[in-house]
Order: sequence, then C-alpha cells, then structure tokens
Amino acid sequence: MLRSLLPFMAVLPATAYSLISLWCGRRFFRPSPLTPHPSPPGVTILKPVKGMDAESYANFASFCRQEYGGELQIVFCAASPDDAVIPVIRQLMADFADHDISLVVNPAIHGPNYKVSNLINAFPKARHAIIIVCDSDIRVAPDYLQSVTSHFSDSRFGLVTSLYRTSQVHGIATAVEATGFTAEMIPNVMVALQLEGLSFALGASMAVRREALAAIGGFEALADYLADDYQLGNKIHRAGWRIALDACFVESMIKTENLMPVLSRQLRWARTMRVSRPGGYLASGITLPFPAAMLAILIAPTSGVAATAVALLYGVRLIVSTIFSRSFVHDGLLPRWLWLIPIRDMLAFFTWALSFLGKRVEWRGSRFRLRPGGKIEEIV
Repeated sequence: MLRSLLPFMAVLPATAYSLISLWCGRRFFRPSPLTPHPSPPGVTILKPVKGMDAESYANFASFCRQEYGGELQIVFCAASPDDAVIPVIRQLMADFADHDISLVVNPAIHGPNYKVSNLINAFPKARHAIIIVCDSDIRVAPDYLQSVTSHFSDSRFGLVTSLYRTSQVHGIATAVEATGFTAEMIPNVMVALQLEGLSFALGASMAVRREALAAIGGFEALADYLADDYQLGNKIHRAGWRIALDACFVESMIKTENLMPVLSRQLRWARTMRVSRPGGYLASGITLPFPAAMLAILIAPTSGVAATAVALLYGVRLIVSTIFSRSFVHDGLLPRWLWLIPIRDMLAFFTWALSFLGKRVEWRGSRFRLRPGGKIEEIV
C-alpha cells in the first residue's frame, strides 16, 4: 500500500501548487471597476532601444494612442546614431507631431547593463512625477496609462508593474516561450502576490514615482545588475514603498526565432534569478511538474500506478493552464498549444538545473559573468 502511495506523494507538491496558483489567480482577476486617478499625474515614458523588434512602429504607436487625461511625454534613448530603429522613431515623431516625443542618442556607459546606461542618459529629459520604463518590444492597450496610474492615488505605492503576455506566436519555438508566460510565469507571480506580496518588478512595464526612484539612488543604483527589473522593485520595496500589480496586460511582441535563442534567453533568466534570489529559486524546484512526474514513474510499483499518478498531475496542470489562458490571460494560446505544456515543463526543469552549473550569460550580443547578488561584469 505504501509503495502504491509513494508516486502520488511525489506529484503532490506540483499538483497542489497548480491548484494554489489557480486560487490565487481567481482572487486577483476578480472583476473590479477601474477607479481612475482623480487628478491624472503627468507621465514620462522612458523607452530604451537597441535594434529592431517585431513590428516596432506599431509597438511605439500604441503608446501615442492612449486614452489618458494627464500630460504624456515619451523619451526614446539609444546609444548609437546608426541604430536601425532610429528612422522608425523619426517617422513616429513626424506622424504624431502633436505629442511630446523626443530622442536621446548618447553612447555614455555607466555600468555593464547598457539598457540602464540608456535610461541614465535619458533621465535628465524626464519632466513628470511618474516615470515609466517600458521595453521596446511591448505593445499596450488604449487604457494602459489610465489603469497603471490609478494605483498612484494611494501615496503608499512607489511602483506599479504590469503582467505581460504573448498572443501571437510564429511556430513551436516562440510558442514554447509564450506558453511559459501563461503556464509558469503568471501563475508564479499570482502565488507570490497572494502569499507574500510583491517585492520585485516585471521588466515589461514599470511605473515608478520620481521620489521613490530618488530614494534608491536613481537608475545609477541598477547599472551593475543584469536583472534591473527585479532590482528596481526589490530596492523600492526595501526602501519602504509598496508595489502594485496592475491587471491591464501588456503585449510582448516576439520575433520569429528558432529554439536555440529562446532556450538561451530562458537560461539567462534562470541564472539571473538564481543569483538574485538563491533560496527561493532553489526551493522552486519542488513545484516543477516534470521531475515530479519522472520520480513518480521511477518509484511506482507498477506501470498502471505510475500512469495514474502522472495523469493526475497533468490532468490538473493542463486544466489549470487552460483556465489561466482562456479566463485570466486571454492570450488565445490554449488549448491549441496544450500539447506543448509537458515539453515546456521538461525544458523548464533542465533550464532550472543548468542554471546551477554556470555563471555566464549572453545578452544582446555581449557575454557577462554573474556575481553574487546579481551583479555582472562583461567578458571581453
């Protein structure tokens, strides 16, 4: 009897975690009316750029089509005047001539994180009390600014971050990454939010009060870190400010890629989180479905018991993932790509394991060595 129970005990942590994430997701995504900020604050969007992303013009233009009552300034920041995306920005400035849009081109380097160097170079142009840092491959809905700034009516909040999704995929490789947002990243954020509150930010969209940013030493405090999003949120949290998670999704527009760049990016994220949150990252291994399924198969007394335990685990996992996709995230990925979830889980486990076997990462054509605490140094 005990031997027959062992496989079910092996899959219990991962199965329970799926159900907990569903409960957390239902609590967060309960319908609630948006209460706009009574006096919409002025907003400066800092957008660091390097090279072309998928549909760059449409991504940028979505920030110019906001249904927002406050002042809006957009500052693009690049390191090279020869960057391929600059003509796109110039076209945007011409098409939206009535908007406050500017471009800062400055090659000055302030640390190994070149994205943060761009932000430091552009920050003197920022005029408003709310600073939003948004990746160049992000597209937003017309109510994005109204939703994000609504949280700042509470003076306790120093930062507002947004969930992100990918609704358009271009084959299996990009679907691996996109389903990871739906079936892994967003459920993890839901659990963290409900059980301990947010102590980090998500890099796709981060809105911060100017005074909260000043309290941590400005963007200069992030220049030596790879995970500038995690560090920005964590430093603001430790400075005594609260962090809000906005329910308005932003869209991450993914280029057509093969599997190797996707896996390399996944490994970079994993190694970055390992050095940033070593204890929590190590503990996260017990919630991974793939090793739980493999362990159940190994210790099961019969193939029938093994199949039942794995079917229980993945029955719950696939149902929960589908609910997230269709009811919470609204990305349209599942059930079409449901068959990919077990493969995605296998890759996630190997990425988690490989993250402990090295300290080197590649990022936008440069190689870095990770240091304790998440700092980096470039390998020349």
